[in-house]
Amino acid sequence: MHRLSGPLPGPHVAVTALMHGNEYAGAIVLADLLRQGFVPRRGTLSLIFLNLSAFARFSPQNPIMSRFVDEDMNRLWDTDSATSVPRSSERARVRQLLPYISTVDRLLDLHSMLWPADPLILAGPSEKGVSLAESIGTPSLIVVDDGHRAGPRLIDLQHFSHPESAAQACLLEAGQHWTWASLRTTQQSVRRFLSISETEKEIQKSDALLKVADVTHRITAHTGHFTFTELFPSGALIPHRGTLIARDGHDEIRTPYDNCLLVMPNFRAARHHTAVRLARIRPAKAV
Repeated sequence: MHRLSGPLPGPHVAVTALMHGNEYAGAIVLADLLRQGFVPRRGTLSLIFLNLSAFARFSPQNPIMSRFVDEDMNRLWDTDSATSVPRSSERARVRQLLPYISTVDRLLDLHSMLWPADPLILAGPSEKGVSLAESIGTPSLIVVDDGHRAGPRLIDLQHFSHPESAAQACLLEAGQHWTWASLRTTQQSVRRFLSISETEKEIQKSDALLKVADVTHRITAHTGHFTFTELFPSGALIPHRGTLIARDGHDEIRTPYDNCLLVMPNFRAARHHTAVRLARIRPAKAV
Protein backbone atom coordinates (compact mmCIF):
# COMPACT_ATOMS: atom_id res chain seq x y z
CA MET A 1 0.00 0.00 0.00
CA HIS A 2 1.50 3.32 -1.13
CA ARG A 3 0.26 6.65 0.27
CA LEU A 4 1.16 9.70 -1.84
CA SER A 5 0.38 13.20 -0.55
CA GLY A 6 0.13 16.40 -2.58
CA PRO A 7 1.10 19.91 -1.51
CA LEU A 8 -2.48 21.26 -1.51
CA PRO A 9 -5.47 20.10 0.54
CA GLY A 10 -7.91 17.76 -1.15
CA PRO A 11 -9.74 14.44 -0.98
CA HIS A 12 -8.30 11.05 -0.11
CA VAL A 13 -8.68 8.96 -3.25
CA ALA A 14 -7.60 5.36 -3.79
CA VAL A 15 -7.02 3.01 -6.69
CA THR A 16 -6.99 -0.70 -5.88
CA ALA A 17 -5.67 -3.58 -7.99
CA LEU A 18 -5.12 -7.34 -7.67
CA MET A 19 -8.33 -8.07 -5.79
CA HIS A 20 -7.96 -11.25 -7.83
CA GLY A 21 -4.38 -12.36 -8.32
CA ASN A 22 -4.73 -13.17 -12.02
CA GLU A 23 -6.18 -9.77 -12.98
CA TYR A 24 -2.96 -7.83 -13.27
CA ALA A 25 -3.66 -5.03 -15.78
CA GLY A 26 -4.49 -2.75 -12.86
CA ALA A 27 -1.27 -3.71 -11.09
CA ILE A 28 0.73 -2.71 -14.17
CA VAL A 29 -0.92 0.72 -14.20
CA LEU A 30 -0.29 1.28 -10.48
CA ALA A 31 3.31 0.12 -10.80
CA ASP A 32 3.82 2.54 -13.71
CA LEU A 33 2.53 5.44 -11.58
CA LEU A 34 5.02 4.54 -8.87
CA ARG A 35 7.92 4.22 -11.33
CA GLN A 36 7.04 7.60 -12.81
CA GLY A 37 7.11 9.19 -9.36
CA PHE A 38 3.52 10.42 -9.68
CA VAL A 39 2.41 12.72 -6.85
CA PRO A 40 -1.09 14.20 -6.67
CA ARG A 41 -1.42 17.97 -6.86
CA ARG A 42 -4.12 17.93 -4.21
CA GLY A 43 -5.03 15.66 -1.33
CA THR A 44 -3.87 12.09 -0.86
CA LEU A 45 -3.67 9.21 -3.32
CA SER A 46 -3.44 5.63 -2.07
CA LEU A 47 -2.33 2.90 -4.49
CA ILE A 48 -3.21 -0.46 -3.00
CA PHE A 49 -2.20 -3.92 -4.23
CA LEU A 50 -4.89 -5.96 -2.49
CA ASN A 51 -4.03 -9.65 -2.80
CA LEU A 52 -0.30 -10.07 -3.37
CA SER A 53 -0.41 -13.59 -1.94
CA ALA A 54 -2.69 -14.68 -4.78
CA PHE A 55 -0.62 -12.86 -7.40
CA ALA A 56 2.51 -14.66 -6.14
CA ARG A 57 0.87 -17.93 -7.27
CA PHE A 58 0.36 -16.74 -10.87
CA SER A 59 1.54 -19.11 -13.57
CA PRO A 60 0.94 -18.75 -17.33
CA GLN A 61 0.49 -22.53 -17.42
CA ASN A 62 -2.53 -22.31 -15.09
CA PRO A 63 -3.56 -18.63 -14.92
CA ILE A 64 -6.98 -19.28 -13.35
CA MET A 65 -5.44 -20.87 -10.25
CA SER A 66 -4.20 -17.55 -8.85
CA ARG A 67 -7.58 -15.82 -8.65
CA PHE A 68 -7.35 -16.27 -4.87
CA VAL A 69 -5.53 -18.33 -2.23
CA ASP A 70 -8.42 -19.60 -0.07
CA GLU A 71 -11.57 -17.77 -1.18
CA ASP A 72 -12.79 -14.90 -3.34
CA MET A 73 -11.61 -11.71 -1.66
CA ASN A 74 -14.32 -9.63 -3.33
CA ARG A 75 -17.09 -11.32 -1.36
CA LEU A 76 -15.71 -10.45 2.09
CA TRP A 77 -16.04 -6.69 2.49
CA ASP A 78 -17.92 -6.34 5.73
CA THR A 79 -16.86 -6.67 9.34
CA ASP A 80 -18.68 -9.96 9.89
CA SER A 81 -17.08 -11.66 6.87
CA ALA A 82 -13.59 -10.44 7.68
CA THR A 83 -13.64 -11.66 11.28
CA SER A 84 -15.68 -14.84 11.00
CA VAL A 85 -14.35 -18.39 10.80
CA PRO A 86 -13.02 -20.16 8.87
CA ARG A 87 -10.04 -17.85 8.74
CA SER A 88 -8.32 -17.46 5.40
CA SER A 89 -5.56 -15.48 3.73
CA GLU A 90 -8.15 -13.22 2.13
CA ARG A 91 -10.08 -12.59 5.36
CA ALA A 92 -6.86 -11.65 7.14
CA ARG A 93 -5.99 -9.17 4.39
CA VAL A 94 -9.47 -7.61 4.38
CA ARG A 95 -9.31 -7.27 8.16
CA GLN A 96 -5.95 -5.52 7.79
CA LEU A 97 -7.18 -3.09 5.14
CA LEU A 98 -10.69 -2.23 6.35
CA PRO A 99 -9.73 0.54 8.83
CA TYR A 100 -7.60 2.31 6.21
CA ILE A 101 -10.08 1.99 3.35
CA SER A 102 -12.72 3.50 5.62
CA THR A 103 -10.77 6.79 5.40
CA VAL A 104 -11.03 6.96 1.57
CA ASP A 105 -13.35 9.54 -0.06
CA ARG A 106 -13.35 8.10 -3.59
CA LEU A 107 -12.17 4.70 -4.78
CA LEU A 108 -11.72 2.95 -8.13
CA ASP A 109 -11.30 -0.83 -7.97
CA LEU A 110 -9.59 -2.33 -11.05
CA HIS A 111 -10.64 -5.68 -12.53
CA SER A 112 -10.82 -7.60 -15.80
CA MET A 113 -12.97 -10.48 -17.08
CA LEU A 114 -12.35 -14.11 -17.99
CA TRP A 115 -14.53 -14.12 -21.11
CA PRO A 116 -14.32 -11.79 -24.14
CA ALA A 117 -16.35 -8.69 -23.31
CA ASP A 118 -16.57 -4.97 -23.82
CA PRO A 119 -15.48 -2.97 -20.76
CA LEU A 120 -17.93 -1.55 -18.24
CA ILE A 121 -18.07 0.13 -14.85
CA LEU A 122 -20.02 -1.42 -11.99
CA ALA A 123 -21.45 1.43 -9.91
CA GLY A 124 -22.69 -0.73 -7.06
CA PRO A 125 -26.08 -0.20 -5.42
CA SER A 126 -26.08 3.59 -5.00
CA GLU A 127 -26.52 6.64 -7.20
CA LYS A 128 -23.28 7.96 -5.67
CA GLY A 129 -21.47 5.23 -7.55
CA VAL A 130 -23.28 6.19 -10.75
CA SER A 131 -22.23 9.82 -10.31
CA LEU A 132 -18.58 8.81 -9.89
CA ALA A 133 -18.72 6.47 -12.90
CA GLU A 134 -20.29 9.23 -15.02
CA SER A 135 -17.49 11.57 -13.97
CA ILE A 136 -14.86 9.05 -15.07
CA GLY A 137 -16.74 8.74 -18.36
CA THR A 138 -14.88 5.72 -19.71
CA PRO A 139 -15.91 3.03 -20.41
CA SER A 140 -19.32 4.23 -21.55
CA LEU A 141 -21.46 1.42 -20.05
CA ILE A 142 -22.33 1.88 -16.36
CA VAL A 143 -24.13 -0.95 -14.56
CA VAL A 144 -26.03 -0.38 -11.31
CA ASP A 145 -26.31 -3.56 -9.24
CA ASP A 146 -26.43 -4.93 -5.71
CA GLY A 147 -23.57 -7.40 -5.96
CA HIS A 148 -23.52 -11.14 -5.34
CA ARG A 149 -25.40 -13.56 -3.17
CA ALA A 150 -22.05 -14.94 -1.95
CA GLY A 151 -21.08 -11.72 -0.15
CA PRO A 152 -20.30 -8.00 -0.44
CA ARG A 153 -17.72 -6.52 -2.79
CA LEU A 154 -15.41 -3.66 -1.86
CA ILE A 155 -17.73 -1.17 -3.59
CA ASP A 156 -20.64 -2.54 -1.50
CA LEU A 157 -18.87 -1.56 1.74
CA GLN A 158 -21.23 0.53 3.88
CA HIS A 159 -18.65 3.32 3.93
CA PHE A 160 -19.27 3.77 0.18
CA SER A 161 -22.86 2.61 -0.27
CA HIS A 162 -24.66 4.08 2.76
CA PRO A 163 -26.73 7.11 1.71
CA GLU A 164 -25.54 9.17 4.69
CA SER A 165 -21.87 8.75 3.72
CA ALA A 166 -20.32 11.08 1.15
CA ALA A 167 -17.74 8.47 0.09
CA GLN A 168 -18.01 6.98 -3.40
CA ALA A 169 -16.66 3.89 -5.13
CA CYS A 170 -17.01 2.05 -8.42
CA LEU A 171 -15.43 -0.98 -10.07
CA LEU A 172 -13.84 -1.11 -13.51
CA GLU A 173 -14.22 -4.29 -15.55
CA ALA A 174 -11.70 -3.42 -18.26
CA GLY A 175 -12.36 -6.30 -20.67
CA GLN A 176 -10.84 -9.74 -21.04
CA HIS A 177 -7.90 -10.77 -18.85
CA TRP A 178 -4.37 -10.50 -20.23
CA THR A 179 -5.13 -8.39 -23.32
CA TRP A 180 -3.57 -5.14 -24.50
CA ALA A 181 -7.07 -3.70 -24.94
CA SER A 182 -7.84 -4.22 -21.24
CA LEU A 183 -4.57 -2.59 -20.25
CA ARG A 184 -5.32 0.46 -22.43
CA THR A 185 -8.83 0.74 -20.99
CA THR A 186 -7.42 0.54 -17.46
CA GLN A 187 -4.88 3.26 -18.24
CA GLN A 188 -7.59 5.55 -19.65
CA SER A 189 -9.98 5.03 -16.74
CA VAL A 190 -7.30 5.57 -14.10
CA ARG A 191 -6.04 8.68 -15.88
CA ARG A 192 -9.58 10.12 -15.92
CA PHE A 193 -10.19 9.14 -12.29
CA LEU A 194 -7.02 10.90 -11.18
CA SER A 195 -7.79 13.99 -13.24
CA ILE A 196 -11.18 14.57 -11.61
CA SER A 197 -9.50 14.43 -8.21
CA GLU A 198 -7.00 17.16 -9.13
CA THR A 199 -9.56 19.97 -9.06
CA GLU A 200 -11.12 21.85 -6.15
CA LYS A 201 -14.47 22.01 -7.92
CA GLU A 202 -17.23 19.45 -7.52
CA ILE A 203 -16.77 16.41 -9.72
CA GLN A 204 -17.61 17.33 -13.29
CA LYS A 205 -19.40 14.75 -15.39
CA SER A 206 -17.87 13.62 -18.66
CA ASP A 207 -19.37 14.98 -21.88
CA ALA A 208 -19.32 11.48 -23.41
CA LEU A 209 -22.54 9.70 -24.34
CA LEU A 210 -22.97 7.18 -21.54
CA LYS A 211 -25.31 4.23 -21.10
CA VAL A 212 -26.60 3.39 -17.61
CA ALA A 213 -28.23 0.01 -17.02
CA ASP A 214 -30.06 -1.10 -13.87
CA VAL A 215 -29.76 -4.77 -12.94
CA THR A 216 -33.24 -6.13 -12.32
CA HIS A 217 -32.45 -9.84 -11.96
CA ARG A 218 -29.35 -11.56 -10.59
CA ILE A 219 -29.40 -15.11 -11.92
CA THR A 220 -27.69 -17.51 -9.51
CA ALA A 221 -26.87 -21.08 -10.52
CA HIS A 222 -28.88 -23.49 -8.38
CA THR A 223 -27.35 -26.62 -9.88
CA GLY A 224 -23.94 -27.62 -11.16
CA HIS A 225 -25.36 -27.86 -14.68
CA PHE A 226 -26.02 -24.23 -15.64
CA THR A 227 -25.56 -23.82 -19.41
CA PHE A 228 -26.24 -20.96 -21.79
CA THR A 229 -27.97 -21.58 -25.11
CA GLU A 230 -25.09 -19.78 -26.84
CA LEU A 231 -21.88 -17.91 -25.99
CA PHE A 232 -23.47 -14.54 -25.30
CA PRO A 233 -20.90 -11.74 -24.87
CA SER A 234 -21.25 -9.36 -21.96
CA GLY A 235 -23.35 -6.43 -23.15
CA ALA A 236 -25.46 -8.54 -25.50
CA LEU A 237 -28.91 -7.00 -25.93
CA ILE A 238 -31.71 -9.56 -26.30
CA PRO A 239 -34.53 -7.82 -28.18
CA HIS A 240 -37.53 -9.98 -27.24
CA ARG A 241 -39.08 -10.82 -23.89
CA GLY A 242 -39.26 -14.54 -23.16
CA THR A 243 -36.15 -15.48 -25.12
CA LEU A 244 -34.51 -18.64 -23.76
CA ILE A 245 -30.92 -17.81 -22.81
CA ALA A 246 -29.93 -20.62 -20.43
CA ARG A 247 -30.92 -23.77 -18.58
CA ASP A 248 -30.22 -24.50 -14.93
CA GLY A 249 -30.77 -28.23 -14.66
CA HIS A 250 -34.43 -28.60 -15.72
CA ASP A 251 -35.24 -24.90 -15.25
CA GLU A 252 -35.35 -22.51 -18.19
CA ILE A 253 -33.93 -18.98 -17.89
CA ARG A 254 -35.76 -16.51 -20.14
CA THR A 255 -35.49 -12.77 -20.58
CA PRO A 256 -38.12 -10.93 -18.48
CA TYR A 257 -38.57 -7.95 -20.84
CA ASP A 258 -37.69 -6.62 -24.30
CA ASN A 259 -34.19 -5.23 -24.86
CA CYS A 260 -32.70 -7.13 -21.95
CA LEU A 261 -28.99 -6.49 -21.38
CA LEU A 262 -26.84 -9.48 -20.35
CA VAL A 263 -24.10 -8.43 -17.94
CA MET A 264 -20.99 -10.60 -17.57
CA PRO A 265 -22.31 -14.11 -18.37
CA ASN A 266 -20.27 -16.71 -16.50
CA PHE A 267 -19.88 -19.84 -18.59
CA ARG A 268 -18.33 -21.76 -15.70
CA ALA A 269 -20.84 -20.81 -13.02
CA ALA A 270 -20.64 -23.10 -10.00
CA ARG A 271 -23.63 -23.79 -7.79
CA HIS A 272 -24.69 -20.67 -5.79
CA HIS A 273 -22.50 -18.41 -7.95
CA THR A 274 -23.79 -15.58 -10.14
CA ALA A 275 -24.32 -16.86 -13.68
CA VAL A 276 -25.48 -13.62 -15.30
CA ARG A 277 -27.13 -10.32 -14.45
CA LEU A 278 -30.10 -9.02 -16.44
CA ALA A 279 -30.38 -5.27 -16.81
CA ARG A 280 -32.67 -2.63 -18.25
CA ILE A 281 -31.01 0.32 -19.99
CA ARG A 282 -32.02 3.80 -18.88
CA PRO A 283 -32.86 6.33 -21.61
CA ALA A 284 -29.60 7.54 -23.17
CA LYS A 285 -28.42 11.04 -22.31
CA ALA A 286 -25.41 13.26 -22.83
CA VAL A 287 -23.87 14.12 -19.47
